[in-house]
Amino acid sequence: MGEAAIRWGVIGTGMMGCEHIRNLREVPGAEVAAIADPDERSRAFGRLAAGPGVDVYEDARSLLERARVDAVVVASPNHTHYDVLQEVFRTRKHVLVEKPLCTTVEDCLRVVEQAEKHPGILWVGMEYRYMTPVAGLLEAVHGGAVGRLVMIAIREHRFPFLPKVGDWNRFSRNTGGTLVEKCCHFFDLMRLATGRRPELVYASGAQDVNHKDERYGGERPDILDNAYVVVDFEGGARGLLDLCMFAENSTHEMEIAATGDRGKVEAFLPAHRLVRTRRDSAARETVDLAPDPEAQGLGAHHGATLREHLALRDAIRSGGRAAVSAADGALAVAVGVAGERSAKERRPVALREVGL
Repeated sequence: MGEAAIRWGVIGTGMMGCEHIRNLREVPGAEVAAIADPDERSRAFGRLAAGPGVDVYEDARSLLERARVDAVVVASPNHTHYDVLQEVFRTRKHVLVEKPLCTTVEDCLRVVEQAEKHPGILWVGMEYRYMTPVAGLLEAVHGGAVGRLVMIAIREHRFPFLPKVGDWNRFSRNTGGTLVEKCCHFFDLMRLATGRRPELVYASGAQDVNHKDERYGGERPDILDNAYVVVDFEGGARGLLDLCMFAENSTHEMEIAATGDRGKVEAFLPAHRLVRTRRDSAARETVDLAPDPEAQGLGAHHGATLREHLALRDAIRSGGRAAVSAADGALAVAVGVAGERSAKERRPVALREVGL
């Protein structure tokens, strides 16, 4: 007799919440049993994605108190994560909370303390770790392919932020700022690649193109649409983020280059390509990683959300730990917060200044 299915509730059924639903439906041993969202249209999308028989609630507390679920995904707007997690911590349920963990360092640190005492797994949704070429790059770096890693450069040139319910993502008070909302993924990858703690952040960024003519309740959006961010890590390694959100139709939406004292590894998306070179050889190794077309069709993260959920399922079943802990999520947010402050104040900002 097989193991009982892990019953999931999904809190927040906008674009990302529905992606989680579609992917969970493809995970052997998982069942989407309940959804919750205060917005009627989002609930309708969630019900459609989940299929017949799903229990539907208007708020997180009702789902957590009444639905028969073992675990939940929190995919509600960034600024609601802390409050929703307070409800989760009153239960024993496992939880995947989408990035960013919270919008402030203070809230993140409180969640880190609570997660250490919580009987369930708390896993921060960092899908980029599970993109095939990114995972390949990290494996090569950790396997010594570049020698001692000195520099990691990440370029994301993409389209602007999409519309969200209530236009919540147009304001930094709700998102934490672009360098928190969008870029905590990248700061997490930098830290994972270097294996080092971030110490100092230098950022230059602005809102130069996007959303300048928009008004919501008389307010103009205040989110950065481009930035360069340099992160110094302990031990001398450094990371660079080159972000542009008005670069539709770029050849590569994302490029990562990890360079060490012996060689270099590059990853490209959506090409799903890895390129490896060595300083002591003119040979170039190019690996094309064919994406799974079925997983590709389940969302906007190149199949990574499915791989993330498979890993989380295995951790739940084995009694293991989160691959992306609350502490990991807090560090990623802290770098983003430091970057936002650095860009605003036009000076380097140490991590200790923002509470870490």
